[in-house]
Amino acid sequence: MPETKRISTHESLKAVSYKLFEVISDELEVNTAYVTQRGPKAMEVISSFNRDHYIIPEGYQVDYDGTYCRLIIQSDEEAMHTNNLGSFTLTKDLVVTEQLEVKGFLGVTLRDFYGNVFGTLCVMDKEEKDFSEDDIHFLKKMAEVLSYIIHLDNTIADIELLSVPIIPIKKGLAILSLQGNINEDRSQKILEDTLSYAAKNGSHSFIIDLSQIVLLENRFPDILKNLVLGLNIMGIKVMMTGLPPWLVKMQEVRDHLTDLQTEYVMDIESALNRIGYTLEK
Repeated sequence: MPETKRISTHESLKAVSYKLFEVISDELEVNTAYVTQRGPKAMEVISSFNRDHYIIPEGYQVDYDGTYCRLIIQSDEEAMHTNNLGSFTLTKDLVVTEQLEVKGFLGVTLRDFYGNVFGTLCVMDKEEKDFSEDDIHFLKKMAEVLSYIIHLDNTIADIELLSVPIIPIKKGLAILSLQGNINEDRSQKILEDTLSYAAKNGSHSFIIDLSQIVLLENRFPDILKNLVLGLNIMGIKVMMTGLPPWLVKMQEVRDHLTDLQTEYVMDIESALNRIGYTLEK
């Protein structure tokens, strides 16, 4: 099975940066503040704030060589600023300068908790802006705050990547306890690890417990349909337990569960009894 790599969507970073952007905009008197992430070949805006003029959208990408971010990251001061991008020697000929039509700009390098370059924290405005050393110091302090949030996101991603709680009961029987939010990346890990475990251990029965599951935006994870289908094809009996009342009341969830080829019981003990496995007291 190919190695699964940690992928963070940086939800915490986005949430915190949204809170900070308005503070930064007020303090530096600029229209736009945004965070970029450096990819293999391009810089991508992963969160942004535009007060009066919509300048930088989230998801905006520019090839690394043509970005202001490259100039920031390569700078000895880990910062770059100008009162007019259109007349500044380093930026006036860049394609992005013509596209954005902005003047005042200040950006600093954004590093993670361990000092590795993550991307940049930048501000810009359609009007000319003269940034002081105090302004640069302030934005660098904001970048330090965000570096801790990047570390938190990476830690969460590591935990989710490793968190496929399969509990072996006896030969051929195991319990999969789905806990917390099941996002797309974690879903793939759960699907791969569960099917691999079932094949390797000759499983004939799997109990999937949902008592600790969390839904974001009331979206039921597609992983269940794919997981049950995969186990069914392998000839494995699937039982589902721990469905909380609030979950069953949701029409979309009921429709989703009705399509699954599985049996529903109240709790894990009931499922074990149904299979013929009795817990000794």
